[in-house]
Amino acid sequence: MTKKTSITTKILIAMAIGLVTGSLINIFASDIAFIQDYLVNGLFHVIGAAFVNALKMLVVPLVTFSLIGGVCGIGDVGALGRVGMKAFGLYLLTTGMAITLALTIAILVGPGENFENATSVSSSFTAKQAPPLTDVFINIVPSNPVNAFAEGNMLQIIFFVILFAIAMLMTGNIGRQLAETAEKLNEVMMKVVTLVMDFAPIGVFFLMAKTFSEQGIDLILPMIGYFSVVIVALLIHALGTFSLFLIFLAKLNPIIFIKKMRPAHIFAFSTASSNATIPVTMQVVEQRMGVSNSTAAFTIPLGATINMDGTAIMQGVATVFIANVYGIDLGLTDYLTVVGMSILASIGTAGVPGVGLIMLAMVFNQVGLPVEGIGLILGVDRILDMVRTAVNITGDATVTCIVARGENEIDDGIFNDPDAGVITEIDLPHKSVKFDK
Repeated sequence: MTKKTSITTKILIAMAIGLVTGSLINIFASDIAFIQDYLVNGLFHVIGAAFVNALKMLVVPLVTFSLIGGVCGIGDVGALGRVGMKAFGLYLLTTGMAITLALTIAILVGPGENFENATSVSSSFTAKQAPPLTDVFINIVPSNPVNAFAEGNMLQIIFFVILFAIAMLMTGNIGRQLAETAEKLNEVMMKVVTLVMDFAPIGVFFLMAKTFSEQGIDLILPMIGYFSVVIVALLIHALGTFSLFLIFLAKLNPIIFIKKMRPAHIFAFSTASSNATIPVTMQVVEQRMGVSNSTAAFTIPLGATINMDGTAIMQGVATVFIANVYGIDLGLTDYLTVVGMSILASIGTAGVPGVGLIMLAMVFNQVGLPVEGIGLILGVDRILDMVRTAVNITGDATVTCIVARGENEIDDGIFNDPDAGVITEIDLPHKSVKFDK
């Protein structure tokens, strides 16, 4: 009997073929109008963008039904608050550590000190206005839940669904019936996920082909110092910081953890979207690592919304890089400001498109750096965005495992079994729902 090829292997192969195809187009066909118009900006763009939209289409209903099951599965409002505070605190802690690590490495290495093209920086970049901190906390509470669902505002959706699920717990038999309906809807939703995942290798191929047909080596070479420092900082944080957290707080083997995260890493890298990767991240932490659905259904969507370790690292390195390019000296107070701004902005701009550049513009304005300097890093930002998204979802899974360990909601037998939950299709387990008598 032929062994069925896992979806992870198929996507990995598609990613490699797309990378080679895109690179060849960039080298040999960048000036051929037919290929650029009908392949790169036509076929590649349409199918790749449609696949990402299909993934995002899954997120709101999946998070809604799964979160209802998670809250009802916990069954205790006090336990829910404890889980929420642990996850929130850990996400902010890892973001603060990420930006501090990035600043330290960038100051030591000094990228941009001998950069010669500062005068050619495009001044056409216009930063979107970031929301003030007061509005951030006010807007967590949706004035119109229907509008929040329509726009995919994850913080507002999470707030409303948790509130609604708590009310379900308090209404006894009526709430039980609604929870059972939500479970059935979630099972149907997972079939929709499976249908979309059947096309994942094709979508990933076109995404990778388009990205690398546009992002050639000519754009990366002048920025190699900045690019390298960001990559090094991302790897140290993903393999170092998170490993220490897993060893000391979750009592788990980080090598096993990284191996089991491979399917989620591939999706995060190819889509550059934490939200689009939610279905796969949840599948990995539940099926491959043994975290209960009641914990994962809460912490994974929250992490995809507010956890931005990878983006924080980019901010730290970019701040030092642009300061060096323009010959601007930053003091200790400026660096502390960058750390504080990054932690706050990880919450404040979570639902805003182009979050990385908006957060970076906020930081630049605060410490007196020219915002137009962002034009320098735009060329390599897409590739770096793919890597930092993989770091972000690694942080989501790490915090989920830590919280699950504290709540005794992780199965070590499943975690240590290399064959547990090997993904051939995306699916979630049936959940048990607890209600007060």
